[in-house]
Amino acid sequence: MNHRRATTRMAPEEISDFLDRGRTMILASHGSDGSIHLAPMWYAMVEGRPAMWTYRRTQKALNIRGNPSVSLLVEDGRDYGSLRGVQLVGRAEIVDDPAEVLRVGTLIQQRYLEPGADELVDLRRQARKRVALLVTVHRTASWDHRKLGGTY
Repeated sequence: MNHRRATTRMAPEEISDFLDRGRTMILASHGSDGSIHLAPMWYAMVEGRPAMWTYRRTQKALNIRGNPSVSLLVEDGRDYGSLRGVQLVGRAEIVDDPAEVLRVGTLIQQRYLEPGADELVDLRRQARKRVALLVTVHRTASWDHRKLGGTY
């Protein structure tokens, strides 16, 4: 591995903090025709695993049912010297259990919406139409160009 790559890698606690603060996670799944389907997702970390929810019949849910291999990306930064990101590669599990779907939906809502916000939804009703996606991560890559100290 080259020195520059090693310099920009985040430590495990930095990765955890970055994911806890991230706003949108890009989910990449495999279509039946071999294409890659990208979807921006709100997420929560559940026992160290990225968790999302989606309607049962979305393209991403159909793709994961056919091939559970996924890649995830959270990134930040406006210029090269401030670029940061975490890429996760793993297997997504589709969870149909209504209680678990509701739990994931509640965690996501608590993470993104202010109490009393107009966007608050009836999560129990929503959970009946949705599935949860829980990802077991097998490989992680990270970068934080701020560690380069302006030498790029």
